[in-house]
Amino acid sequence: MKYDFLETDVLARLGVIPLESRTPMIGNVAGRHRSPHRGSSVEFAEYRKYVPGDDTRRLDWKAYARSDRYYIKEFEADTNLRAYFVVDSSGSMNFSSADHPTKIEFAKKIAATLSYLIVNQGDSAGLSCCNEKIHLEIPPSRRAAQLQAIFDSLQNLEPTGDTGLVAALHQIAEKVQQRALVIILSDLFADVDELGDAFQHLRFRKHDIAVFHLLDPQEVDFHFERPHRFVDLEDKTTIIAEPNLIAKEYHAALKEFLDKVESKCHDVHADYHLFQTSADYEEIISNFITTRLNSKR
Repeated sequence: MKYDFLETDVLARLGVIPLESRTPMIGNVAGRHRSPHRGSSVEFAEYRKYVPGDDTRRLDWKAYARSDRYYIKEFEADTNLRAYFVVDSSGSMNFSSADHPTKIEFAKKIAATLSYLIVNQGDSAGLSCCNEKIHLEIPPSRRAAQLQAIFDSLQNLEPTGDTGLVAALHQIAEKVQQRALVIILSDLFADVDELGDAFQHLRFRKHDIAVFHLLDPQEVDFHFERPHRFVDLEDKTTIIAEPNLIAKEYHAALKEFLDKVESKCHDVHADYHLFQTSADYEEIISNFITTRLNSKR
């Protein structure tokens, strides 16, 4: 089955760059990501004193020669990564202007491409799609069949209704017991303080948070030449306004909203990215992956 949000040439180009977690992960199998536990790896962590029962093969004889004491070498354990994609499927995600893709189409491209890259490198990917009524969930898995389940769900996803993002994030924080990379794709049209509380919940659970904040260029520019009837795509309320008369207040409100969202993300050390749907999604993903290679904590 062909999926309109996947491009094989993009997958081939991005597949040579590994996607890594910024924070230690706890997984079930060996992998390329750091673990908070000690294990066997090529990356040295620290020395500790020898205690009876330790594996003598890990004794550092050079340290013994210098100090006449037995020391054990400890290394970082390597584990696999769990990635959880949270896609906002509320009505506002169906907005687009001019010939730009809708926000949900843009989100599908990013989620599908990153899911492919993650599973292809031997890690696990899961999906959560949410509005106020539906919370579709596919638990993370590294099986090959997982990708088809994710792609089919994205293909059939139709945005509608109010956002359920805050509730979904709290639910994920409670249900996902082990550390994960939680990737949020949304326009974040929700109460920002409540959104911040959900981010704090995820952070408390030691998840690595990445936020893709998606907006249409018209939502940023607010450029209209005549009076318009504006329709809320979530609750269907309408208002008729002269854009030129409210443009200054609109841009001030938008700036306040964006500054507050970014501040909430900064508070929890989230990997925050604000994009317009007119951008090149391949460049967005490439920059996201390469930036994370140098930002491990």
